Amino acid sequence: MNFRTTAAFAATGLLALGACTDPSMTGTGTGMSRTQQGAIAGATIGAVLGATRDSDSNNEGRDAAKGALVGAIAGAVAGNILDQQARALDQAITNPNIQIVNRGSYLQVILPEGILFATDSAAVSGLAQNDLYAVARNLNQYPNSRVEVVGHTDNSGAAAYNYDLSQRRAQSVAGILTAAGVAPGRIVAVGRGEDQPAASNATAQGRAMNRRVEILIRPTG
Repeated sequence: MNFRTTAAFAATGLLALGACTDPSMTGTGTGMSRTQQGAIAGATIGAVLGATRDSDSNNEGRDAAKGALVGAIAGAVAGNILDQQARALDQAITNPNIQIVNRGSYLQVILPEGILFATDSAAVSGLAQNDLYAVARNLNQYPNSRVEVVGHTDNSGAAAYNYDLSQRRAQSVAGILTAAGVAPGRIVAVGRGEDQPAASNATAQGRAMNRRVEILIRPTG
């Protein structure tokens, strides 16, 4: 049995075992939870690594199976933690305009400009601070992650001004997270200006979507 076949069997078995997991936070339309997706991805990667690192060149299938098992466990654990953290964030945040997206390998919290800042301002509104404190509590509950706070604007006005504004807004959000107890060493604040639009800048609706701050939560172990 070659390692591709072994990996396929391992992934199929893991999918069957994971059929009872909660699919409510999939975020992909696949019908699988992140726990299942992580297990399957980990199994496949682990099988490949197990085969390519075969020490005796005689038991490729066995080494692939071992790698699949180790990879599946690691992938399932990471996926399950992201599922749990996303669910906890969804319950803690009160503003329905804040989006929480589970991207599989990280969580994306999208905060529109309208709930955070006045026009051309980098001062976070009082109501938005409550939700940022909820995010901070969640980050402290799940401490094994690094956090990127990324500011974005639309393309109205000068690009240099937009970049500076996005940087100041990201720093303001990061400052609230640290004030709420998140270790500063976990957080990086960056501005992208108008360089990474989420929608077309040709419409008012698209420009509104582009004016945002994103909090990216990436597990570290």
